[in-house]
Amino acid sequence: MSVKAERATGKRDARRTGSVPTSWTPKCFQRSGACGVITAAPRCSHRAHAAPVPKASSQFLVTATVSRTLAERIEDLLPQTQCTKCGYPACRPYAEAIAAGEANYNQCPPGGAEGIARLAALLGKPVIPLDTTHGEERARPLAVIDENVCIGCTLCMQACPVDAIAGAAKQMHTVIAELCTGCDLCVPPCPVDCIAMVPVTGERTGWDAWSQQEADAARARHDRRLTRLERERAAAEARANARQASRTAQAEPKAQEKPEAPAAHEDPEAKKRAIIQAALERARKKKEEMASLGAGPKNTAQVSAAVQAQIDAAEERRRRLGLTDDENAPHSGNGDKSAR
Repeated sequence: MSVKAERATGKRDARRTGSVPTSWTPKCFQRSGACGVITAAPRCSHRAHAAPVPKASSQFLVTATVSRTLAERIEDLLPQTQCTKCGYPACRPYAEAIAAGEANYNQCPPGGAEGIARLAALLGKPVIPLDTTHGEERARPLAVIDENVCIGCTLCMQACPVDAIAGAAKQMHTVIAELCTGCDLCVPPCPVDCIAMVPVTGERTGWDAWSQQEADAARARHDRRLTRLERERAAAEARANARQASRTAQAEPKAQEKPEAPAAHEDPEAKKRAIIQAALERARKKKEEMASLGAGPKNTAQVSAAVQAQIDAAEERRRRLGLTDDENAPHSGNGDKSAR
C-alpha cells in the first residue's frame, strides 16, 4: 500500500473509531497573543513528538438560543404596514394585545387570509375569516401626491409612520414609492385633498403583494421614526424647562425688591389699610405745604359739636387701624374744646 493510501485509510479509521493512527502526522499548533488563540504553525520536523488535536465531539457542542416572547413572534408575522386598521397605533401594540388575549388574530387587512393562517399556526388556533369591520383584503396601494395642488403643510409627513414622504414647510411634497406601505394614514389630514391611493400590485393581495424583506425594512424605519420623535420631544421639553427657569430667575429679584406687595394683594384688609395710609400721607404732606405758606385751615376756629364728633370718630378709627399720628392726632380737637 502506498503512503497516500495508508494515510487516507488511517483518517477514515480515525473518524470511525475516534483513534489517531501513528502513520498520520497532523500539523503542529501554537498559542499566539495574550488571549491564547490557537493558530496553525508551520509543519514541525519533530514528527515523533507531535501531539494530534482531536476533533470536538458533537456531545460537547453548545447551541446558544435567544428566548423570544410570544408578542415578538407574533409581530414577526405581521406585515408591518403600521396602518392602525387593526384598532391599535402600530403593529407592535397589536401583537402585544393578541399575546395578552385582548384582540383577535383576524384584524389585520394588509396581512389578509395568509396572515391569519400564519398567526393561527403560531397560536395553535383554527384559521378564521378576516374581520371586515377593520377593512378588506386588497391590492397594495401607493400614495401619490398631486404636486400641483400640494401647499406644503407637512401634515402628511407627520402622519406617515415610516417616513416615506419627503418635503418641507411651504414646499412641494413627494412620496418615496419604495418606502410607502400603503397605510392610507396620509390621506385624512391633507387639507387640499391632493393625495390619491393607487393600487400597484394588480390582482395580488395580502402577503402576495408584500414581501418579508419589505416588512422588515418598514419595521426598521418605523422604529427609527419613534426614536427620532422621542428625541425631539425630549429636546423640546428641555428647551421649555430652560425658558421657565430663566423666567423664574428673572422674577426672583423683583420679588425681593417688593416683598410686601404680594401680601397686600393676598389680604384684602392689608390692601385697604395700605390705600388709607397712602391717602393720609398725601393729606399730611398737603397740610404741611399749606402751613409752610401760611395758608392753614380756616374752618377750625368755630367747629360745631356735631362736626367735632365726626372728627373724634375718624380719629378713633385711625387709632384702631394703627394709623394715628401721636404728635397731631387729638391735640387740635382738645384745644378746640377747651377754647370753647
